Amino acid sequence: MRYIILGVSVLAIAACNQTDDPQDNFMDNLQAHCGKAYAGKLISTDAVDADMAAMPMVMHMRECSDDEVKISFNVDDNRSRTWIITDTGEGMRLKHDHRHEDGHEDEVTQYGGDTDNPGTATRQDFPVDQFSIDMFNQTGLEVSTTNVWAFYFGDETLTYEMTRPYKVEPKIRLFQVEFDLSEEVGVPEASWGHE
Repeated sequence: MRYIILGVSVLAIAACNQTDDPQDNFMDNLQAHCGKAYAGKLISTDAVDADMAAMPMVMHMRECSDDEVKISFNVDDNRSRTWIITDTGEGMRLKHDHRHEDGHEDEVTQYGGDTDNPGTATRQDFPVDQFSIDMFNQTGLEVSTTNVWAFYFGDETLTYEMTRPYKVEPKIRLFQVEFDLSEEVGVPEASWGHE
């Protein structure tokens, strides 16, 4: 009988922590991992990403506040990438902060997008915003002007995804890195510019 009561209590506590807003719940799910680091691997198979397939990848939920999470994404010894997910009050925003080793911003940085629907507690999609479209056009990256980025939780995983329709073929460009949330790894050095 004690086990049944305990199970009901745990479910009741979990229910109390959920709201009717899937984006609030998604942010809560992210923030549950604040301060922790996890190993990742490339799970998509587009040939253009073949060089990354064997590289070690680590995600670190480095900085958290009530309305923002900054996630370092290190690929081998490259610490140029930080994902910034923000609750704007009207939705959620994803930005990619790209830096050089000396900390100054790359020419292509702060790109991303805002959600255009509530999503779910386990998945949020971020279609490219106008700022990013303009920057991609100015820097010769016109192919990226239809990007949609996403983060989604699975059973003990968190996946970062980027998709776009190819303009010359009827298929989708796909980039996915899956992180294993079941086992923490050592906290890596901070992303460049975020020390």
